[in-house]
Amino acid sequence: MADGIARAMWERYEPVHDLVYFAPEARRAADGLGLRGYWMGYFALRAAPLGAAGPAVVTSCFYVFHPRRVGRALPDAWTYTTPADALAARWEAVDAAATRVLGADVARSAELAEAADLAWEAAAAADTTGRVLAAANQALERPERPAVRLWQALTTLREHRGDGHIAVLVGRGVGPVEAMVLKAAVGDSDKAFLRDTRQWEPAEWQDAERRMRERGLLTPDGALTPAGVTLREEVEASTDAAAESPWTALGADRSARLAALLEPLTRAVETSGMFPPGNLVGLTRQRPAAR
Repeated sequence: MADGIARAMWERYEPVHDLVYFAPEARRAADGLGLRGYWMGYFALRAAPLGAAGPAVVTSCFYVFHPRRVGRALPDAWTYTTPADALAARWEAVDAAATRVLGADVARSAELAEAADLAWEAAAAADTTGRVLAAANQALERPERPAVRLWQALTTLREHRGDGHIAVLVGRGVGPVEAMVLKAAVGDSDKAFLRDTRQWEPAEWQDAERRMRERGLLTPDGALTPAGVTLREEVEASTDAAAESPWTALGADRSARLAALLEPLTRAVETSGMFPPGNLVGLTRQRPAAR
């Protein structure tokens, strides 16, 4: 936990949460609902706790996606399925994915159940004031199946951190594209992959880079200036600070216990080979080689 408890916990739970984006079970679940293509499934499954939200709300909450990307999926997704059915489908998909990736014995083990209960307690203690996605996930019922309970708790914690991160970005005048430029400039994520998957045009990305150069944050060759480095460090430190409340409530010892229980689960997901290259979420600890 040398880098701080909030960041250390995020590095451990983010890959487990990401099963819903990259596991083939999630894509099959979305297809089974009648959703059209990866992105309609992505937005419907992730936004389902909000109810039948439209593109304006989801674009605001998800922050880094071009409104055009969201608008191609929503509200059309809600003509094929309902938020309640999407929630049920994502839980079924995650349970199946966890069972396959971790193994049935691990997915049904006492250790995983212990991790699920600790994570659920932390998620329930998270302050969701002003955090819309976190609050919507926190309000969901407690799943009976341990693997699903663990995933849902980690998802609440993940959206809690993400909501806080967006608030920090807004407070420092860092827009959606500028936020991705910051990540790409330090090598946390691949520039082209971020731009293309979030569906920003090259000209829109270049405009964001120009604005950052005018603010003295970016050099002509695309590297961060000292002021840019300082801004990024402040954003990350403030994001970590805003994400500490669940771990303060859980306590240092039980947070460390949860981290230890998550470690083998995280490694199993990381080495499963399902993650695309490009590190979209910007995880910074050393990644193991994929199988």
